[in-house]
Amino acid sequence: MLIKVGFEISFDSPRPAPMLLMLYLHPSRELTTRRADRLEVTPRLPVAEYFDLYGNRCGRVVAPTGRVMFRNEALVEDCGLPDLQVPSAPQALVQDLPHETLLYLLASRYCEVDSELKDLAWSLFGRTPPGWPRVQAICEFVHRHIRFDYMQARATRTALDVYKERVGVCRDFMHLAITFCRNCNIPARYCTGYLGDLGVPQADSPMDFSAWFEAYLGGQWYAFDARNNVPRIGRVLMARGRDAADVAMTTTFGENRLDTFRVWTDEVNAKDCVA
Repeated sequence: MLIKVGFEISFDSPRPAPMLLMLYLHPSRELTTRRADRLEVTPRLPVAEYFDLYGNRCGRVVAPTGRVMFRNEALVEDCGLPDLQVPSAPQALVQDLPHETLLYLLASRYCEVDSELKDLAWSLFGRTPPGWPRVQAICEFVHRHIRFDYMQARATRTALDVYKERVGVCRDFMHLAITFCRNCNIPARYCTGYLGDLGVPQADSPMDFSAWFEAYLGGQWYAFDARNNVPRIGRVLMARGRDAADVAMTTTFGENRLDTFRVWTDEVNAKDCVA
């Protein structure tokens, strides 16, 4: 299947401000991209691109006084199958994990591994079979424990806050699930990107970027989604990191105001696509 993904985001600034941008498809999507994404900036500004420590494609720009708009669109090919399910995927002992996964066992900005959630994680999930069943049990608990409320979004909410407040948005679901996984010695990392309503009833809320997480099991990373808690079709990755702090779509070093925000994720027919 072919999926057209894109966005338009604009800001208004009282004075020039440097910005970091994470508004591109992840490099791992290159081989499945039919029409590559290209960031457009209005007014036209030079954008310096680079790759961060996690392999994400990023940009730097100095936004001028007034309004600046960022737009991007890409056409990606997807297998059209739901998230891969491997219930037999085992959990490795910490001493057997690859070096590069160890970072995803540690505490990060929104995932307080070294908190009261550690004992709680073992009391809740210590008797579940290790590996895939344990991660799935974590997802099911988080899915039931938190009430989704877009109006309750808060940039400072950590995993411990999420557990206590029992409300949040998709990033909050993932932060709590990631923290439980790490406390159970399962490497887990945060993902952000596009996830349209493909194969499911269309949501009655405006489209937004989505969050999910990946757990390291059986020698590879698998996608999990504690908010939806069902395998989904058409995840299009933009960035990965320890938590949401590592994958902010825009970071402004100065004052600005979000003016417009629009995201789209649509299945398209091949015959309708112009090369």
